[in-house]
Formats: sequence, structure tokens, C-alpha cells
Amino acid sequence: MNREGNCSMYSKEVTLQNQVGLHARPATFFIQKANEFKSSIWVEKEDRKVNAKSLLGILSLGITRGTAITIIADGLDEKEAVDALYELIDTNFSE
Repeated sequence: MNREGNCSMYSKEVTLQNQVGLHARPATFFIQKANEFKSSIWVEKEDRKVNAKSLLGILSLGITRGTAITIIADGLDEKEAVDALYELIDTNFSE
């Protein structure tokens, strides 16, 4: 349950615009950021959903430039988690 007492998750869709997509270096930054939050966090691409805190999971999605993904979180800090990860991608990992 979230702070409002509902059993809802928070999610946002974002399209990767950085040069390499979510490969080794950007994926590592993404996972480090995801691990700052207590919520369970997933990344969804088409019909596959993986743990956002797992490097192998993220890399297995093969997320390239121009790919739309959905960031989903469930927990006490779900909104903050999704917004922070969205911002990281939206600013192209500060490249």
C-alpha cells in the first residue's frame, strides 16, 4: 500500500534518447539510482518486465536509443523513485 492507502503502483513511460541506450555505463547509473529507493521497481519494454535493480535484467531487455520503456514502482517512495529514474533518462544520463 502506498501513503494514500491504495494498492496502486506509480509508472511513467519514457523514450531513451542518449547515444547508446541502456547499455553498460548508463545501465549502471540507472541501477545505482534505483537502489537508492525502498520501493520495488521494474522496467517494462513491450511485453517484458524486469527488476530495475538488476544489471542482468536491464541489459537483457536490449534497450537502444529511441526505445520507449515504462518505469514502474510499488512502495512508500514509488513516486520519487519513478520520477528520479525518469529524470535520469530524460537528461540523457547527463551526457
